[in-house]
Amino acid sequence: MAKKNRNGEKVKSMENWIWDAACSIRGAQDAPKYKDFILPLIFVKRLCDVFDDEIDRIAEKVKTRTKALQLVDCDKSLVRFYLPLKPKDPETERTWDVIRTLSDKIGQELTDILRQIAKVNKDLQGIIDRIDFNATTHGQRDIDDDRLSKLIEKIAEKPLGLKDVEPDIIGRSYEYLIRKFAEGSGQSAGEFYTPAEVGIIMAKIMDAEPGMEIYDPCCGSGGLLIKCELEMEAKMSLRSKDKYAPLQLNGQEFTPSTWAMSKMNMVIHDMEGDIEIGDTLKNPKFREGNSLQKFDCVVANPMWNQGRDSLPYISDDYFINDELERFPAGSCGGKIDWGWVQHIYSSLNETGKAAVVLDTGAASRGSGNQSNNKEKDVRKWFIEHDLIEGVIYLPENLFYNTSAPGIILFLNQQKPEDKKDKIYLLHAGKEFEKGDPKNFITPQGIERIAETFKHFKEEEKFARLVNKGEIVKNDYNISPSRYIQVNDAETYRPLAEIVEELNMLEEEAVEIDKEVKTILEKLGV
Repeated sequence: MAKKNRNGEKVKSMENWIWDAACSIRGAQDAPKYKDFILPLIFVKRLCDVFDDEIDRIAEKVKTRTKALQLVDCDKSLVRFYLPLKPKDPETERTWDVIRTLSDKIGQELTDILRQIAKVNKDLQGIIDRIDFNATTHGQRDIDDDRLSKLIEKIAEKPLGLKDVEPDIIGRSYEYLIRKFAEGSGQSAGEFYTPAEVGIIMAKIMDAEPGMEIYDPCCGSGGLLIKCELEMEAKMSLRSKDKYAPLQLNGQEFTPSTWAMSKMNMVIHDMEGDIEIGDTLKNPKFREGNSLQKFDCVVANPMWNQGRDSLPYISDDYFINDELERFPAGSCGGKIDWGWVQHIYSSLNETGKAAVVLDTGAASRGSGNQSNNKEKDVRKWFIEHDLIEGVIYLPENLFYNTSAPGIILFLNQQKPEDKKDKIYLLHAGKEFEKGDPKNFITPQGIERIAETFKHFKEEEKFARLVNKGEIVKNDYNISPSRYIQVNDAETYRPLAEIVEELNMLEEEAVEIDKEVKTILEKLGV
Protein backbone atom coordinates (compact mmCIF):
# COMPACT_ATOMS: atom_id res chain seq x y z
CA MET A 1 0.00 0.00 0.00
CA ALA A 2 2.88 2.37 0.79
CA LYS A 3 4.27 2.00 -2.71
CA LYS A 4 0.90 2.93 -4.19
CA ASN A 5 0.78 6.02 -1.99
CA ARG A 6 4.29 7.05 -3.00
CA ASN A 7 3.40 6.66 -6.67
CA GLY A 8 0.24 8.68 -6.06
CA GLU A 9 2.30 11.45 -4.49
CA LYS A 10 4.75 11.36 -7.42
CA VAL A 11 1.91 11.62 -9.92
CA LYS A 12 0.35 14.54 -8.03
CA SER A 13 3.71 16.32 -7.82
CA MET A 14 4.30 15.78 -11.53
CA GLU A 15 0.80 16.97 -12.41
CA ASN A 16 1.24 20.15 -10.34
CA TRP A 17 4.56 20.91 -12.01
CA ILE A 18 3.30 20.16 -15.52
CA TRP A 19 0.27 22.44 -15.05
CA ASP A 20 2.40 25.18 -13.48
CA ALA A 21 4.64 25.01 -16.53
CA ALA A 22 1.60 25.41 -18.79
CA CYS A 23 0.31 28.33 -16.74
CA SER A 24 3.69 30.09 -16.69
CA ILE A 25 2.95 31.75 -20.02
CA ARG A 26 -0.21 33.70 -19.27
CA GLY A 27 -2.06 31.90 -16.49
CA ALA A 28 -4.53 29.02 -16.34
CA GLN A 29 -7.21 30.74 -18.42
CA ASP A 30 -4.97 31.15 -21.47
CA ALA A 31 -2.88 27.98 -21.09
CA PRO A 32 -5.04 25.86 -23.47
CA LYS A 33 -4.34 28.33 -26.29
CA TYR A 34 -0.68 27.35 -26.12
CA LYS A 35 -1.03 23.55 -26.04
CA ASP A 36 0.64 23.23 -29.45
CA PHE A 37 3.78 24.82 -27.94
CA ILE A 38 3.69 23.38 -24.41
CA LEU A 39 3.12 19.68 -25.21
CA PRO A 40 6.02 19.43 -27.70
CA LEU A 41 8.40 21.25 -25.32
CA ILE A 42 7.67 18.86 -22.43
CA PHE A 43 8.03 16.00 -24.90
CA VAL A 44 11.46 17.28 -26.02
CA LYS A 45 12.52 17.75 -22.38
CA ARG A 46 11.77 14.06 -21.81
CA LEU A 47 13.77 13.18 -24.95
CA CYS A 48 16.73 15.25 -23.74
CA ASP A 49 16.77 13.74 -20.25
CA VAL A 50 16.41 10.15 -21.48
CA PHE A 51 19.17 10.80 -24.03
CA ASP A 52 21.42 11.99 -21.18
CA ASP A 53 20.64 8.82 -19.23
CA GLU A 54 21.67 6.73 -22.22
CA ILE A 55 24.87 8.76 -22.65
CA ASP A 56 25.66 8.31 -18.94
CA ARG A 57 25.19 4.55 -19.31
CA ILE A 58 27.68 4.43 -22.18
CA ALA A 59 30.04 6.80 -20.33
CA GLU A 60 30.30 4.29 -17.48
CA LYS A 61 32.10 1.99 -19.91
CA VAL A 62 34.17 4.54 -21.88
CA LYS A 63 35.00 6.81 -18.89
CA THR A 64 33.72 10.19 -20.20
CA ARG A 65 30.52 11.64 -21.62
CA THR A 66 32.58 13.27 -24.37
CA LYS A 67 33.70 9.86 -25.63
CA ALA A 68 30.17 8.49 -25.22
CA LEU A 69 28.76 11.28 -27.38
CA GLN A 70 31.44 10.63 -30.01
CA LEU A 71 30.46 6.94 -30.08
CA VAL A 72 26.78 7.79 -30.47
CA ASP A 73 27.62 10.27 -33.25
CA CYS A 74 29.19 7.36 -35.12
CA ASP A 75 26.48 4.80 -34.29
CA LYS A 76 23.10 6.39 -33.68
CA SER A 77 21.48 2.99 -33.07
CA LEU A 78 23.06 2.99 -29.59
CA VAL A 79 20.21 5.26 -28.45
CA ARG A 80 16.49 5.20 -29.13
CA PHE A 81 16.38 8.84 -30.28
CA TYR A 82 19.54 10.64 -31.35
CA LEU A 83 19.73 14.32 -30.38
CA PRO A 84 22.15 16.45 -32.43
CA LEU A 85 22.54 19.02 -29.63
CA LYS A 86 26.05 19.77 -28.40
CA PRO A 87 26.54 21.16 -24.88
CA LYS A 88 29.65 23.35 -24.59
CA ASP A 89 30.99 21.11 -21.83
CA PRO A 90 29.49 17.58 -22.11
CA GLU A 91 30.99 16.58 -18.76
CA THR A 92 29.11 19.20 -16.73
CA GLU A 93 26.21 20.31 -18.92
CA ARG A 94 23.08 18.44 -19.95
CA THR A 95 21.40 18.32 -23.35
CA TRP A 96 18.46 20.53 -22.29
CA ASP A 97 20.98 23.24 -21.39
CA VAL A 98 21.45 23.86 -25.11
CA ILE A 99 17.80 24.94 -25.25
CA ARG A 100 17.82 26.58 -21.83
CA THR A 101 20.68 28.94 -22.73
CA LEU A 102 19.09 30.26 -25.93
CA SER A 103 19.12 34.05 -25.66
CA ASP A 104 18.65 35.53 -29.11
CA LYS A 105 15.82 34.84 -31.58
CA ILE A 106 14.63 32.08 -29.24
CA GLY A 107 11.52 31.21 -31.26
CA GLN A 108 13.44 30.71 -34.50
CA GLU A 109 16.37 28.92 -32.82
CA LEU A 110 14.01 26.54 -31.01
CA THR A 111 12.09 25.82 -34.21
CA ASP A 112 15.37 25.00 -35.98
CA ILE A 113 16.50 22.72 -33.14
CA LEU A 114 13.27 20.66 -33.25
CA ARG A 115 13.56 20.35 -37.02
CA GLN A 116 17.14 19.13 -36.66
CA ILE A 117 16.02 16.49 -34.15
CA ALA A 118 13.23 15.32 -36.48
CA LYS A 119 15.57 15.22 -39.46
CA VAL A 120 17.77 12.54 -37.85
CA ASN A 121 14.90 10.62 -36.22
CA LYS A 122 12.44 9.26 -38.78
CA ASP A 123 9.88 8.38 -36.08
CA LEU A 124 9.70 12.04 -35.00
CA GLN A 125 9.22 13.52 -38.46
CA GLY A 126 5.95 15.38 -38.78
CA ILE A 127 5.55 15.34 -35.01
CA ILE A 128 7.88 17.97 -33.57
CA ASP A 129 9.07 19.64 -36.78
CA ARG A 130 5.60 20.97 -37.61
CA ILE A 131 5.64 23.49 -34.73
CA ASP A 132 6.75 27.04 -35.49
CA PHE A 133 7.72 28.81 -32.26
CA ASN A 134 8.26 31.95 -34.32
CA ALA A 135 4.74 31.96 -35.83
CA THR A 136 2.78 35.21 -36.08
CA THR A 137 -0.90 36.08 -36.39
CA HIS A 138 -1.82 39.49 -37.79
CA GLY A 139 1.78 40.58 -37.37
CA GLN A 140 2.02 39.56 -33.69
CA ARG A 141 4.04 36.64 -32.37
CA ASP A 142 1.79 33.82 -31.11
CA ILE A 143 4.24 33.30 -28.26
CA ASP A 144 6.95 35.93 -27.86
CA ASP A 145 10.52 35.20 -26.78
CA ASP A 146 10.02 36.48 -23.22
CA ARG A 147 7.15 34.05 -22.55
CA LEU A 148 8.96 31.28 -24.39
CA SER A 149 12.06 31.79 -22.24
CA LYS A 150 9.90 31.70 -19.11
CA LEU A 151 8.28 28.44 -20.26
CA ILE A 152 11.66 26.83 -21.04
CA GLU A 153 12.95 27.79 -17.61
CA LYS A 154 9.87 26.40 -15.88
CA ILE A 155 10.15 23.11 -17.75
CA ALA A 156 13.83 22.92 -16.76
CA GLU A 157 12.86 22.64 -13.06
CA LYS A 158 11.87 18.97 -13.28
CA PRO A 159 14.23 16.17 -14.36
CA LEU A 160 12.37 13.74 -16.64
CA GLY A 161 15.00 11.04 -17.14
CA LEU A 162 14.64 7.30 -16.73
CA LYS A 163 16.04 7.52 -13.21
CA ASP A 164 13.74 10.37 -12.25
CA VAL A 165 10.29 9.30 -13.36
CA GLU A 166 8.80 6.07 -14.66
CA PRO A 167 7.09 6.11 -18.09
CA ASP A 168 3.73 5.45 -16.42
CA ILE A 169 4.02 8.51 -14.16
CA ILE A 170 5.19 10.92 -16.86
CA GLY A 171 2.60 9.38 -19.19
CA ARG A 172 -0.24 9.87 -16.72
CA SER A 173 0.90 13.42 -16.09
CA TYR A 174 1.02 14.12 -19.83
CA GLU A 175 -2.55 12.79 -20.10
CA TYR A 176 -3.47 15.04 -17.19
CA LEU A 177 -2.17 18.04 -19.12
CA ILE A 178 -4.18 16.99 -22.19
CA ARG A 179 -7.28 16.73 -19.99
CA LYS A 180 -6.63 20.17 -18.48
CA PHE A 181 -6.39 21.60 -21.99
CA ALA A 182 -9.66 19.87 -22.84
CA GLU A 183 -11.34 21.59 -19.89
CA GLY A 184 -10.46 24.97 -21.34
CA SER A 185 -10.81 24.28 -25.04
CA GLY A 186 -14.58 24.43 -25.49
CA GLN A 187 -16.34 22.48 -28.19
CA SER A 188 -13.19 21.28 -29.96
CA ALA A 189 -11.94 19.36 -26.94
CA GLY A 190 -13.95 16.24 -27.76
CA GLU A 191 -11.94 15.86 -30.95
CA PHE A 192 -8.89 14.69 -29.07
CA TYR A 193 -9.82 13.65 -25.54
CA THR A 194 -12.07 10.97 -24.02
CA PRO A 195 -12.49 11.14 -20.22
CA ALA A 196 -9.96 8.81 -18.59
CA GLU A 197 -12.64 6.95 -16.62
CA VAL A 198 -14.50 6.04 -19.81
CA GLY A 199 -11.30 4.79 -21.44
CA ILE A 200 -10.41 2.69 -18.40
CA ILE A 201 -13.89 1.10 -18.32
CA MET A 202 -13.57 0.23 -22.02
CA ALA A 203 -10.07 -1.21 -21.55
CA LYS A 204 -11.09 -3.30 -18.53
CA ILE A 205 -14.05 -4.80 -20.39
CA MET A 206 -12.03 -5.41 -23.57
CA ASP A 207 -9.55 -7.28 -21.33
CA ALA A 208 -6.86 -7.61 -24.01
CA GLU A 209 -4.24 -10.35 -23.81
CA PRO A 210 -0.52 -9.93 -24.70
CA GLY A 211 0.24 -9.62 -28.39
CA MET A 212 -3.30 -8.76 -29.45
CA GLU A 213 -3.85 -6.23 -32.23
CA ILE A 214 -5.86 -3.20 -31.10
CA TYR A 215 -7.27 -0.50 -33.42
CA ASP A 216 -8.81 2.94 -33.01
CA PRO A 217 -10.03 4.47 -36.31
CA CYS A 218 -10.36 7.98 -34.81
CA CYS A 219 -7.67 7.83 -32.15
CA GLY A 220 -7.35 11.49 -31.12
CA SER A 221 -4.47 11.78 -28.65
CA GLY A 222 -4.20 7.97 -28.44
CA GLY A 223 -5.64 7.66 -24.94
CA LEU A 224 -7.94 4.68 -25.59
CA LEU A 225 -5.12 2.63 -27.14
CA ILE A 226 -2.74 3.50 -24.33
CA LYS A 227 -5.27 2.51 -21.66
CA CYS A 228 -5.70 -0.92 -23.27
CA GLU A 229 -1.94 -1.46 -22.97
CA LEU A 230 -1.82 -0.18 -19.37
CA GLU A 231 -4.71 -2.44 -18.31
CA MET A 232 -3.05 -5.43 -19.96
CA GLU A 233 0.24 -4.65 -18.16
CA ALA A 234 -1.60 -4.35 -14.82
CA LYS A 235 -3.19 -7.75 -15.44
CA MET A 236 0.20 -9.31 -16.19
CA SER A 237 1.60 -7.79 -13.00
CA LEU A 238 -1.18 -9.44 -10.97
CA ARG A 239 -0.20 -12.72 -12.60
CA SER A 240 3.44 -12.07 -11.59
CA LYS A 241 4.51 -12.12 -15.24
CA ASP A 242 7.30 -9.81 -16.34
CA LYS A 243 7.88 -11.23 -19.84
CA TYR A 244 5.05 -10.87 -22.32
CA ALA A 245 4.39 -9.35 -25.74
CA PRO A 246 3.03 -5.79 -25.76
CA LEU A 247 -0.21 -5.05 -27.55
CA GLN A 248 0.10 -4.06 -31.19
CA LEU A 249 -1.45 -0.59 -31.18
CA ASN A 250 -2.87 0.87 -34.38
CA GLY A 251 -4.72 4.11 -34.94
CA GLN A 252 -5.74 6.69 -37.51
CA GLU A 253 -6.39 10.37 -36.87
CA PHE A 254 -7.67 13.05 -39.24
CA THR A 255 -6.37 16.28 -37.63
CA PRO A 256 -2.58 16.76 -38.11
CA SER A 257 -1.95 18.48 -34.75
CA THR A 258 -3.91 15.79 -32.90
CA TRP A 259 -2.11 13.05 -34.84
CA ALA A 260 1.19 14.57 -33.68
CA MET A 261 -0.14 14.67 -30.12
CA SER A 262 -0.96 10.94 -30.25
CA LYS A 263 2.56 10.11 -31.48
CA MET A 264 4.09 12.14 -28.66
CA ASN A 265 1.75 10.51 -26.14
CA MET A 266 2.91 7.04 -27.25
CA VAL A 267 6.60 7.93 -26.85
CA ILE A 268 6.00 9.59 -23.46
CA HIS A 269 4.36 6.34 -22.29
CA ASP A 270 7.32 4.38 -23.69
CA MET A 271 5.01 2.57 -26.10
CA GLU A 272 5.15 1.98 -29.82
CA GLY A 273 2.16 2.28 -32.08
CA ASP A 274 1.39 2.55 -35.78
CA ILE A 275 -0.54 5.82 -36.00
CA GLU A 276 -1.59 6.89 -39.49
CA ILE A 277 -2.94 10.25 -40.58
CA GLY A 278 -6.01 10.77 -42.74
CA ASP A 279 -9.80 10.55 -43.00
CA THR A 280 -10.74 7.00 -41.98
CA LEU A 281 -14.21 7.06 -43.54
CA LYS A 282 -12.85 8.35 -46.85
CA ASN A 283 -9.55 6.48 -46.95
CA PRO A 284 -8.85 3.91 -44.21
CA LYS A 285 -5.08 3.32 -44.06
CA PHE A 286 -5.16 -0.12 -42.42
CA ARG A 287 -5.70 -2.54 -45.30
CA GLU A 288 -4.74 -6.02 -46.37
CA GLY A 289 -4.84 -6.08 -50.14
CA ASN A 290 -8.32 -5.02 -51.25
CA SER A 291 -9.86 -5.56 -47.82
CA LEU A 292 -9.77 -3.91 -44.42
CA GLN A 293 -7.19 -5.15 -41.95
CA LYS A 294 -8.83 -7.19 -39.20
CA PHE A 295 -8.16 -6.70 -35.48
CA ASP A 296 -8.74 -8.50 -32.18
CA CYS A 297 -10.17 -5.38 -30.50
CA VAL A 298 -11.41 -1.98 -31.63
CA VAL A 299 -11.91 0.96 -29.25
CA ALA A 300 -13.21 4.28 -30.49
CA ASN A 301 -14.96 7.54 -29.68
CA PRO A 302 -15.99 8.97 -33.06
CA MET A 303 -17.48 12.43 -33.36
CA TRP A 304 -21.07 12.31 -32.10
CA ASN A 305 -24.00 13.06 -34.41
CA GLN A 306 -21.71 13.99 -37.28
CA GLY A 307 -23.93 15.06 -40.17
CA ARG A 308 -23.46 14.44 -43.86
CA ASP A 309 -23.13 18.16 -44.45
CA SER A 310 -19.68 18.02 -42.83
CA LEU A 311 -18.66 15.12 -45.09
CA PRO A 312 -19.82 16.09 -48.60
CA TYR A 313 -18.47 12.88 -50.16
CA ILE A 314 -20.96 10.77 -48.20
CA SER A 315 -24.27 9.80 -49.83
CA ASP A 316 -26.47 6.71 -49.85
CA ASP A 317 -24.40 5.46 -52.80
CA TYR A 318 -21.26 5.87 -50.71
CA PHE A 319 -22.50 3.21 -48.28
CA ILE A 320 -23.79 0.89 -51.01
CA ASN A 321 -20.80 1.06 -53.37
CA ASP A 322 -17.91 1.16 -50.88
CA GLU A 323 -14.98 -0.70 -52.46
CA LEU A 324 -14.01 -2.26 -49.15
CA GLU A 325 -17.59 -3.41 -48.44
CA ARG A 326 -17.50 -1.87 -44.97
CA PHE A 327 -21.21 -1.11 -44.69
CA PRO A 328 -23.22 -4.35 -44.79
CA ALA A 329 -26.27 -2.69 -43.22
CA GLY A 330 -26.34 0.10 -45.81
CA SER A 331 -26.95 3.81 -45.39
CA CYS A 332 -27.41 5.10 -41.84
CA GLY A 333 -29.31 8.24 -42.81
CA GLY A 334 -28.32 11.81 -42.06
CA LYS A 335 -26.05 11.07 -39.09
CA ILE A 336 -22.83 9.05 -39.41
CA ASP A 337 -22.74 7.34 -35.98
CA TRP A 338 -23.78 3.95 -37.32
CA GLY A 339 -21.53 4.41 -40.33
CA TRP A 340 -18.62 4.42 -37.87
CA VAL A 341 -20.06 1.38 -36.11
CA GLN A 342 -20.22 -0.48 -39.43
CA HIS A 343 -16.62 0.41 -40.27
CA ILE A 344 -15.58 -0.81 -36.81
CA TYR A 345 -17.55 -4.05 -37.19
CA SER A 346 -15.91 -4.66 -40.57
CA SER A 347 -12.49 -4.16 -38.94
CA LEU A 348 -12.98 -7.06 -36.48
CA ASN A 349 -11.58 -10.53 -37.01
CA GLU A 350 -13.71 -13.65 -36.50
CA THR A 351 -13.43 -13.48 -32.70
CA GLY A 352 -13.06 -9.70 -32.44
CA LYS A 353 -14.71 -7.36 -29.93
CA ALA A 354 -15.30 -3.61 -29.97
CA ALA A 355 -16.21 -0.80 -27.58
CA VAL A 356 -17.55 2.39 -29.16
CA VAL A 357 -18.60 5.62 -27.45
CA LEU A 358 -21.72 7.16 -29.01
CA ASP A 359 -24.37 9.74 -28.24
CA THR A 360 -27.41 8.30 -26.41
CA GLY A 361 -29.58 9.14 -29.41
CA ALA A 362 -27.75 6.53 -31.49
CA ALA A 363 -29.33 3.85 -29.28
CA SER A 364 -32.91 5.00 -29.76
CA ARG A 365 -33.45 7.38 -32.68
CA GLY A 366 -36.21 6.23 -34.99
CA SER A 367 -37.79 3.80 -32.54
CA GLY A 368 -41.45 3.99 -31.61
CA ASN A 369 -42.66 6.67 -33.96
CA GLN A 370 -41.07 6.27 -37.36
CA SER A 371 -41.62 3.31 -39.64
CA ASN A 372 -39.00 4.37 -42.17
CA ASN A 373 -35.78 5.42 -40.44
CA LYS A 374 -32.41 4.38 -41.85
CA GLU A 375 -30.57 4.75 -38.58
CA LYS A 376 -33.03 2.40 -36.87
CA ASP A 377 -32.76 -0.01 -39.82
CA VAL A 378 -28.97 -0.24 -39.33
CA ARG A 379 -29.43 -0.79 -35.59
CA LYS A 380 -31.99 -3.49 -36.41
CA TRP A 381 -29.47 -5.20 -38.70
CA PHE A 382 -26.91 -5.40 -35.88
CA ILE A 383 -29.53 -6.77 -33.47
CA GLU A 384 -30.89 -9.33 -35.93
CA HIS A 385 -27.32 -10.53 -36.62
CA ASP A 386 -26.75 -10.79 -32.84
CA LEU A 387 -23.61 -8.65 -32.89
CA ILE A 388 -24.40 -6.33 -29.97
CA GLU A 389 -23.16 -7.70 -26.67
CA GLY A 390 -24.15 -4.80 -24.47
CA VAL A 391 -24.66 -1.09 -23.88
CA ILE A 392 -23.54 1.05 -20.93
CA TYR A 393 -25.41 4.28 -20.24
CA LEU A 394 -22.91 6.82 -18.89
CA PRO A 395 -23.44 9.69 -16.43
CA GLU A 396 -24.17 13.15 -17.79
CA ASN A 397 -21.60 15.96 -18.04
CA LEU A 398 -18.53 13.70 -18.35
CA PHE A 399 -17.43 14.74 -21.82
CA TYR A 400 -15.72 18.03 -22.63
CA ASN A 401 -17.73 19.01 -25.70
CA THR A 402 -21.21 18.24 -24.37
CA SER A 403 -23.21 17.77 -21.19
CA ALA A 404 -25.08 14.82 -22.73
CA PRO A 405 -24.51 11.42 -21.05
CA GLY A 406 -23.38 9.18 -23.91
CA ILE A 407 -23.26 5.38 -24.18
CA ILE A 408 -20.64 2.71 -24.78
CA LEU A 409 -21.76 0.16 -27.37
CA PHE A 410 -20.07 -3.27 -27.23
CA LEU A 411 -19.85 -5.57 -30.25
CA ASN A 412 -18.79 -9.22 -30.10
CA GLN A 413 -18.25 -11.44 -33.12
CA GLN A 414 -18.38 -14.54 -30.93
CA LYS A 415 -20.94 -14.09 -28.17
CA PRO A 416 -21.11 -16.84 -25.52
CA GLU A 417 -23.80 -19.43 -26.18
CA ASP A 418 -25.86 -18.43 -23.13
CA LYS A 419 -25.80 -14.76 -24.22
CA LYS A 420 -26.99 -15.29 -27.79
CA ASP A 421 -30.06 -13.25 -28.77
CA LYS A 422 -29.64 -11.24 -25.58
CA ILE A 423 -28.20 -7.79 -24.92
CA TYR A 424 -26.69 -6.80 -21.60
CA LEU A 425 -27.77 -3.30 -20.57
CA LEU A 426 -26.16 -1.35 -17.72
CA HIS A 427 -27.41 2.04 -16.50
CA ALA A 428 -24.49 3.88 -14.84
CA GLY A 429 -26.24 7.25 -14.98
CA LYS A 430 -25.95 7.74 -11.21
CA GLU A 431 -22.41 6.35 -10.86
CA PHE A 432 -20.56 9.68 -10.65
CA GLU A 433 -19.30 12.44 -8.39
CA LYS A 434 -19.85 16.13 -9.05
CA GLY A 435 -16.78 17.87 -10.39
CA ASP A 436 -15.69 21.25 -11.69
CA PRO A 437 -16.10 21.77 -14.58
CA LYS A 438 -17.06 18.15 -15.31
CA ASN A 439 -18.45 15.20 -13.38
CA PHE A 440 -16.24 12.16 -12.92
CA ILE A 441 -16.51 8.45 -12.12
CA THR A 442 -14.59 7.40 -9.01
CA PRO A 443 -12.13 4.45 -9.09
CA GLN A 444 -14.71 2.45 -7.12
CA GLY A 445 -17.35 3.36 -9.70
CA ILE A 446 -15.09 2.33 -12.55
CA GLU A 447 -14.50 -1.03 -10.88
CA ARG A 448 -18.19 -1.57 -10.19
CA ILE A 449 -19.23 -0.81 -13.77
CA ALA A 450 -16.48 -2.90 -15.40
CA GLU A 451 -16.78 -5.93 -13.12
CA THR A 452 -20.57 -5.99 -13.27
CA PHE A 453 -20.47 -5.84 -17.07
CA LYS A 454 -17.71 -8.45 -17.46
CA HIS A 455 -19.73 -10.97 -15.44
CA PHE A 456 -23.12 -9.98 -16.89
CA LYS A 457 -24.51 -9.59 -13.39
CA GLU A 458 -28.13 -8.52 -13.09
CA GLU A 459 -28.81 -5.90 -10.46
CA GLU A 460 -31.99 -3.94 -9.79
CA LYS A 461 -31.86 -0.33 -11.01
CA PHE A 462 -28.40 -0.98 -12.50
CA ALA A 463 -28.11 -3.87 -14.98
CA ARG A 464 -30.27 -6.33 -16.93
CA LEU A 465 -29.79 -9.08 -19.52
CA VAL A 466 -32.59 -8.34 -22.01
CA ASN A 467 -33.97 -10.86 -24.49
CA LYS A 468 -34.06 -9.97 -28.17
CA GLY A 469 -37.87 -10.33 -28.14
CA GLU A 470 -38.17 -7.44 -25.69
CA ILE A 471 -35.81 -5.34 -27.80
CA VAL A 472 -37.92 -6.02 -30.92
CA LYS A 473 -41.10 -5.19 -28.97
CA ASN A 474 -39.55 -1.81 -28.17
CA ASP A 475 -38.84 -1.21 -31.88
CA TYR A 476 -35.08 -1.86 -31.61
CA ASN A 477 -34.44 0.74 -28.93
CA ILE A 478 -31.31 -0.40 -27.07
CA SER A 479 -30.94 2.48 -24.61
CA PRO A 480 -30.55 1.13 -21.06
CA SER A 481 -32.77 3.99 -19.86
CA ARG A 482 -35.68 2.35 -21.69
CA TYR A 483 -35.35 -0.91 -19.75
CA ILE A 484 -33.84 0.02 -16.39
CA GLN A 485 -35.69 2.37 -14.03
CA VAL A 486 -33.12 4.06 -11.81
CA ASN A 487 -35.56 6.36 -10.01
CA ASP A 488 -38.71 5.59 -8.04
CA ALA A 489 -40.75 7.97 -10.14
CA GLU A 490 -42.73 6.65 -13.09
CA THR A 491 -40.98 8.96 -15.52
CA TYR A 492 -37.35 7.98 -15.58
CA ARG A 493 -35.99 8.82 -19.01
CA PRO A 494 -33.31 11.56 -18.78
CA LEU A 495 -34.31 14.96 -20.09
CA ALA A 496 -31.25 15.12 -22.37
CA GLU A 497 -32.39 11.97 -24.17
CA ILE A 498 -35.94 13.27 -24.64
CA VAL A 499 -34.63 16.59 -25.98
CA GLU A 500 -32.36 14.70 -28.39
CA GLU A 501 -35.35 12.79 -29.79
CA LEU A 502 -37.38 15.99 -30.13
CA ASN A 503 -34.51 17.64 -32.01
CA MET A 504 -34.30 14.62 -34.30
CA LEU A 505 -38.03 14.79 -35.03
CA GLU A 506 -37.75 18.51 -35.74
CA GLU A 507 -34.85 17.94 -38.15
CA GLU A 508 -36.80 15.24 -39.97
CA ALA A 509 -39.88 17.47 -40.17
CA VAL A 510 -37.76 20.19 -41.82
CA GLU A 511 -36.41 17.66 -44.33
CA ILE A 512 -39.92 16.41 -45.13
CA ASP A 513 -41.10 20.01 -45.65
CA LYS A 514 -38.24 20.56 -48.10
CA GLU A 515 -39.08 17.39 -50.02
CA VAL A 516 -42.80 18.29 -50.20
CA LYS A 517 -41.92 21.80 -51.37
CA THR A 518 -39.65 20.40 -54.10
CA ILE A 519 -42.37 18.01 -55.29
CA LEU A 520 -44.98 20.79 -55.37
CA GLU A 521 -42.63 23.05 -57.34
CA LYS A 522 -42.07 20.29 -59.90
CA LEU A 523 -45.85 19.88 -60.21
CA GLY A 524 -46.20 23.63 -60.67
CA VAL A 525 -48.45 23.96 -57.66
